[in-house]
Amino acid sequence: MNSSTDLDESVRTELTSLRDSIDNIDAAVVHMLAERFKCTQRVGRLKAEHDLPAADPAREARQIARLRGLAEDAKLDPAFAEKLLNFIIAEVIRHHETIAGRS
Repeated sequence: MNSSTDLDESVRTELTSLRDSIDNIDAAVVHMLAERFKCTQRVGRLKAEHDLPAADPAREARQIARLRGLAEDAKLDPAFAEKLLNFIIAEVIRHHETIAGRS
């Protein structure tokens, strides 16, 4: 395999362009997650005010099923999408427990 110094200029240009796109997408993902967590923090405060449980297993199951379907439509591995959502849900529940003083 060629080293990066041996790469054809057109390959180097395409690689740079693709990496720039990846960097932009990563930034968008971070910003979208930040917005999502702002909303879930508000949910956590509302739950705490009304003494509701931090977790909502029925909603979580619906969201996982929904996200798996979206992933399939987008040609993304549904198992990966589910793992990602489970990770996010666990963090949200942790935040909700902290807000409610249950941690």
